[in-house]
Amino acid sequence: MVILIGGFQEVNRPNYNLFKRLLTERDMAKKLSIFFIFLLVMVSSMGYTQDLEPIDNDALVKFEEAGSVSDRFSLFFETVNRYNTHSAYDWLDAVDRYIKNSEMGGDSLALKKYRLIKSQIYYDIGDYDKSIAEATKIYSEKHKLDISTTELLLNLMDANYSRLELYDKQVEIRKQKRELGLKDKISFYDIYSNLGLHRQAMKEYIYEKKNTIEENDYYGWADYHNSIGKYLLLDKSTSTALSNFSKANGFINVYLNDMVTVKTESEIIRANMLKGIIEGNIGKCYAQMGQFEKAIPYLETSIATIEENNIGRTSDDVNENVLVLAECHLRMDRLKVAKEYLDLDLELSKTQQIIKKNRLFAAYYDRQGNYERLAEYLKRNMRIQDSLEANESAIKRQQLASIISEEIVEDSRRKINQQNLEMEQKKSEIAAMDERSNLIFISLIFTLLGFAGLVFAYLKSIKNQRLIAEQKHIIENALVEKDSLLKEIHHRVKNNLQMVSSLLSLQTKNTRSKAAIEALEEGKSRVKAMALIHQKLYQNDDLSVIEMQGYIESLINSVQSVFKKGGHNINITIDAEGVELDIDRAIPFGLILNELVSNSFKYAFPDDSENGKIYIHLRKNGEQGYFEYTDNGVGLPEDSEDRANSSMGIRLMNRLVNQLQSTLNIDKTTEGVRFWFNFK
Repeated sequence: MVILIGGFQEVNRPNYNLFKRLLTERDMAKKLSIFFIFLLVMVSSMGYTQDLEPIDNDALVKFEEAGSVSDRFSLFFETVNRYNTHSAYDWLDAVDRYIKNSEMGGDSLALKKYRLIKSQIYYDIGDYDKSIAEATKIYSEKHKLDISTTELLLNLMDANYSRLELYDKQVEIRKQKRELGLKDKISFYDIYSNLGLHRQAMKEYIYEKKNTIEENDYYGWADYHNSIGKYLLLDKSTSTALSNFSKANGFINVYLNDMVTVKTESEIIRANMLKGIIEGNIGKCYAQMGQFEKAIPYLETSIATIEENNIGRTSDDVNENVLVLAECHLRMDRLKVAKEYLDLDLELSKTQQIIKKNRLFAAYYDRQGNYERLAEYLKRNMRIQDSLEANESAIKRQQLASIISEEIVEDSRRKINQQNLEMEQKKSEIAAMDERSNLIFISLIFTLLGFAGLVFAYLKSIKNQRLIAEQKHIIENALVEKDSLLKEIHHRVKNNLQMVSSLLSLQTKNTRSKAAIEALEEGKSRVKAMALIHQKLYQNDDLSVIEMQGYIESLINSVQSVFKKGGHNINITIDAEGVELDIDRAIPFGLILNELVSNSFKYAFPDDSENGKIYIHLRKNGEQGYFEYTDNGVGLPEDSEDRANSSMGIRLMNRLVNQLQSTLNIDKTTEGVRFWFNFK
């Protein structure tokens, strides 16, 4: 439904009110009051806005202004958020008009394309029966469509049959894709999962996908680990699933924070959608593990992210997250909040989601002591279960038989192709053997002639090998001596820096000025950071690089030993496993990290809160690196930008980051502060 107010349009989005459900009761009441005031103002101003020009820059207006059916078709499928201004039902009205005009004009090609658009709209709003009905009208004449339109049609039918749990028909559509050259083989992993064979689905998925993802394809790796985690979660392997979802979250964050790669609007929305799905899956893991307080923020954030990037479309992930949220609040005896989530008008298309919602309503009324309503919802589930038990096992057996027979055919086809390939190889080998037999005789003659030369060359090579062995021994001894000297140099440099640190400590004890003491302590901390670099170098077998995870842990321990006297109890997370840097990058990096950690201990947590958190993330991909440092402290002061020029720490960090050929970025977050930069 679209409400027109003086030329402006407000779209009624199916799950728009989900955002309000994420607030507390007090905040919710305030928001509702503001909403009603806003609504009254808008209604009262209807008479004064009638002369305004209508908005003409939205997708539906552009669609209707397009000059041809091909332009309209391309615009519809290329528009990312096509329901941002007008709802799907407005689109249906417009498309129905074009369908009638095409029928009256006898334009069969235009009629097929408009029906495909209509089928996609029905799919977007979750009406899969109507969507497949429209697609079926086109399917019998798909040979009259170009290959790209045919691919859109088959993909849409594939998705519809998956939603309707008609997996045998889904296999038939995939056969069509293979026969048309749109796919090399038929995949079954998603069908296996839908039939409850989650482990088999995961094995098929790993076999098909893992070797096809490039090393720097962060979005691809995020989607891969999210899919693996989804199969494990469905298989009740919750802790392993959570590990995969955490990896997926890390990869999608790197993808979204990558400032080097230019991304289209469609790619950004797609990435944000995946991030919302991953966060929802993390919340489901915590809920399944009974950690409901941890689960709720992830689920709420997931719903908001998906709704923001999936306007006007039905989302099973949102529906599932709402039901899990309701269950979390029920388990925590927050009955009123749980009831609000259960009362949301969700467009549930999956039978299991309907069963789950009925079960949660039954649990709610059980807690309320309303046994009449409890019995009503239990009866609903019993009727659904009886219906499923009567039909599901036979249907699943039939669909599994269809899939297995297809696999047998596919396996036979692969074996026949393999046998043909082996026969061709044998023919080639026989031909090559004939050629070799002719060459053997000639080569024997040259072999005899060359044998004498080989004997002479062999005797000469023995003499050369002796000389090479002697030179190799000399070089190896020189390398061992060089490594020993380098380790001794690094050890002495470390000792000298420790002596400087000790001298600064002595000077601190003989100084009464608080500012001077602080300056000396800062200098001592920086000297220790450099000394630690040289210590790690002479302790390593490889003198060219430093393993950063161990170095960062040692540096943190060194800084903590100074500030623990103040009673700080801060949780520090370090994510730098497997990253190695040479000394030219490790020294400025260590000094930067020393400044950040020292500042967090000194200023970020003045109340000694036990909830203090520091997160250090360092990643290296080929010649590119990414560093991020965040804490949830009090954040930077309001005049931090003005004070940056006079701050020794900020100026020092900027110069050190410049040495790394990069620029220091500082973001003020809702909780604390974030420092990050990319480096070569």
